Amino acid sequence: MARFSSRHDRLARRLFQLYAGLALYGASSALLVRSGLGLEPWNVLHQGLSERTGLSMGVVLTVVGAVVLLLWIPLRQRPGLGTVSNVLVIGAAMDATLAVVPDAHAPAVRVLAMAAGIVLNGAATGLYIAARFGAGPRDGLMTGLNRRTGVSIRLVRTAIEITVVVTGFLLGGTVGIGTLLYAVTIGPLAQLFLRMFAVRPASDGSTVVATGQPHRAILRP
Repeated sequence: MARFSSRHDRLARRLFQLYAGLALYGASSALLVRSGLGLEPWNVLHQGLSERTGLSMGVVLTVVGAVVLLLWIPLRQRPGLGTVSNVLVIGAAMDATLAVVPDAHAPAVRVLAMAAGIVLNGAATGLYIAARFGAGPRDGLMTGLNRRTGVSIRLVRTAIEITVVVTGFLLGGTVGIGTLLYAVTIGPLAQLFLRMFAVRPASDGSTVVATGQPHRAILRP
């Protein structure tokens, strides 16, 4: 009974971390939008497509996530609960936050919104990845291309992110100091929060939740 209770508690924590992390990711990305000082690489693309199509950023994020997920098929990637939830939850959380948080106009408020967005995004990354329910669609694309082509994760990720930033910028997405700060700080922040939110592995040989080197699997919305 004690062993069952421990497994149940561990699963409940993992599920909480998964959905709290995804919701926080969407909310933190919305803060970066409202700051007007630059977005994460993929959200530069999402904002650019939103400007061109008239769809909300959250809807665009969801549609792009679904399209990227389809690219997993030829790469023979297997989605998990976290993968599907990523597609469905982050965009909804972003749109909900954008609906209640106005644009920041005062310089100090804009900087505060940018800083909060970046730090909370790191926390969201740690929560989501440490839950171990599968990679997000964009991370799965990155790791799938790595396995199929033999090109390093670093080069694949760099190529993808340069492509989406340039494309998004040309479509009207916001690139700025926030984009640069995000690029140089999200890795250390994610590593910090991954350690903070790591779920201790089961001692009886059941599913291991947060071991290995998850720092490579940085979440992309």
